[in-house]
Formats: sequence, structure tokens, C-alpha cells
Amino acid sequence: MNKLFYPAIFHKAEEGGFWVSFPDFPECLTEGDNMEQAYEMAVDALGLAITSRMKEQQIIPGPSSVDTINIEDGFLVVIEFDMLAYKKRTNSKAVKKTLSIPQWLNEEAIARDINFSQALQEILITKIQEK
Repeated sequence: MNKLFYPAIFHKAEEGGFWVSFPDFPECLTEGDNMEQAYEMAVDALGLAITSRMKEQQIIPGPSSVDTINIEDGFLVVIEFDMLAYKKRTNSKAVKKTLSIPQWLNEEAIARDINFSQALQEILITKIQEK
């Protein structure tokens, strides 16, 4: 569930720019002064809607099929949402972990001046991206 794709409807705002709604997340609305800003705001708003639902243990709906969406005023844009990138950007709080490794591995890593935290983070990110 790292990359998700959800349809959004971009509406022209009377004062200029766009406002954005999501058929699958009625509570999710945002806006931007231009197309680029509206898209970026839509990605962040979608991330907030998804993570809020996850925290509240609510169902995350699957994306609606684009051919079933009724668009009265505006146009359809598919928003790409990368959960891993969003979490990296919005939740980089460090947590302490205790782990055990063989003594010989500890000695070799220290001799090579390896940063344990950085090495573990790099390996975990690689493992997460593989799944």
C-alpha cells in the first residue's frame, strides 16, 4: 500500500485557481492558486485524509473507477499518493530501539566507523520498498 492512485475533481474557482474534491473522501477538500499548487495541495490533503482514517481505524475506500464518476463542473485528475514518502515528510520523529547483534559484528562495524542508526534506517527503507 505504498503508492495509491485516487481520482480528484478539479473545479475552477471564481476568484482564480482551483478547488479540489475527492469522490472517495467527501471530507477532503483543498485549493490552490494554479494547477501545480492545487495538485500538490491535493496530494497533502489526500495524505491527511488517509492517515486520519487509519488513526481512527476507519475503512480506507478503494479508488473509484474513473468511468463511474459524475463530473458536473470541473475535470478529473488522478492523484498519485506515495504513503512512504508522505510518512518520511510528515513524521520523522526518531524513536529509540534496542537490538542485539553478535559481538564480532559490533567490533567490525565500530572498526569501520559505521553509523549503526543510519545503517539500520537504510536497510529498513530498502526492505519496506521491496514489499
